[in-house]
Amino acid sequence: MTTAFDPIAATRAKALHGLPIEIRVCVGRARPRLGEMMSMAPDTVLPLDSRIEDKVGLYVGDKLIAEGDLVELDGDRAGQLAVRITGLPDRGDAPE
Repeated sequence: MTTAFDPIAATRAKALHGLPIEIRVCVGRARPRLGEMMSMAPDTVLPLDSRIEDKVGLYVGDKLIAEGDLVELDGDRAGQLAVRITGLPDRGDAPE
């Protein structure tokens, strides 16, 4: 099925590509009891339900958009965390 070229839609789509988005990276969850949370102090270690080698989830809002591995940058950005994308969800529900 072919559709006619819509210059207004194309202009809008191009404009949207320039909009910044915020991606949240979820590395794990902690489930302390309220009493434990209230007694936390600086230097308290809060265990997560994940391990260093586990995949992280990348979200825009509540929508999972990718998964990846945490990596550390090197060179002039040494010590900065980054994410290497390792998987993308099936985009079968994306509009054409």
